[in-house]
Amino acid sequence: MRKVIQVLVLLFLVVSCKTATPTIITSKKEAEKKGVYTYTEKTRSKTVTSSDKNAKTAEVKKSDKKKRKVIDNDVPESDIIVSSENESYMAEQLTNSALDYLGVRYRGGGTTREGMDCSGLVTAVFNSFDMQLPRSSNDMAKVGERLDFKDIKRGDLVFFKTNGKRIINHVGLVVEVVEDEIKFIHSSTSSGVIISSTKEPYYERSFVQANRVVN
Repeated sequence: MRKVIQVLVLLFLVVSCKTATPTIITSKKEAEKKGVYTYTEKTRSKTVTSSDKNAKTAEVKKSDKKKRKVIDNDVPESDIIVSSENESYMAEQLTNSALDYLGVRYRGGGTTREGMDCSGLVTAVFNSFDMQLPRSSNDMAKVGERLDFKDIKRGDLVFFKTNGKRIINHVGLVVEVVEDEIKFIHSSTSSGVIISSTKEPYYERSFVQANRVVN
């Protein structure tokens, strides 16, 4: 009887060990096949496949290429401003340079911001663009093309005989032409570098000629 009980106990232990052995799952795919693991279609839709990634990458590259094309075709704005189609770029720059000296005091023989005379102003302006002119206004009047009054433009030089002088002794640079009025920048003995007009009686009487030094 005792042996029978021992045999029954042994059989019970063997059966218990077999049912307690766990099932080994190596992947979610395998677990799904065995009914141990499941996931919904919504979860599946969030799964990004390699083909989806490739498509998205291609789309980004295409977008970047399009952006680069726009940048490559972009044309920068010009920084050259000319007030009239009939005026040369250099004439415009000479005029702008001269206007930068407005207010500088008069000094005989001077060519700097410390002081300058009429020909000194013109000399300083042209020198800043590496163009050499004679130092005196009388000699400057011999350079370039002499103009008729109606042909005078911005950037040209105008010459005068002031104070009853028999030779040219004053020069200015044209900054504006309004019909038959010429406005010019020059250095006067009384006020330094200023803008005057040929409509002023003093300069209307003393005007002699105008020359174009640059085209």
